[in-house]
Amino acid sequence: MPDSVDGGGNDLEDAAAQRQPTDTAPRGATGGRPRWGPFLVLAGVVLVADQLTKAWIIANVEPGQQLPVVGDLVRLVFSRNTGALFGLFRDNATLFGIVSIGVIAAIAVYHARAPRSAVLSVALGLLLGGAVGNLMDRVRLGYVVDFVDAGIGDLRFYTFNVADSAISGALLLMLLIAFRPSLAGEVRPAEAAPAVAGSDRGG
Repeated sequence: MPDSVDGGGNDLEDAAAQRQPTDTAPRGATGGRPRWGPFLVLAGVVLVADQLTKAWIIANVEPGQQLPVVGDLVRLVFSRNTGALFGLFRDNATLFGIVSIGVIAAIAVYHARAPRSAVLSVALGLLLGGAVGNLMDRVRLGYVVDFVDAGIGDLRFYTFNVADSAISGALLLMLLIAFRPSLAGEVRPAEAAPAVAGSDRGG
């Protein structure tokens, strides 16, 4: 009789030990540090590409000049943007420069605290590179250099640059993550259920 009681006690201790990691682990945690390598490298690539293309435009295209790339569909122009993304809210370069500094700090802090996720690191890397690229223009020039003019006839899209394209791509990835949180390393309740069930069987 004492042997059977001891055996039951050991089973209860084993079951408690198996349940403990499941009960104490924070929801959405995947373990591991954020992917700083891809994040910083991608941000650097975007920044270099953005600044090189802008430097070429300044050196080779006069303000108001139009260089066809794909007929009238895509043209290169030299546009001075004193506003935000795609030329919105013009004549506020200083304000958006200050805002950009806060955005850059927020991106770095968010990435440091985010779950380990390649998709999230790519999105934030694109966002960081684009934000720094446009901030450098505002600090050095007082405006952002935009140069891609796309559209049909008089129906044109907002003139943009490499940094704007990276920011737009980042926002699309963040939207995708919003619909599929698992891409950001978050664990859905249904995915955690098998682990909980397995620990219950141990008792």
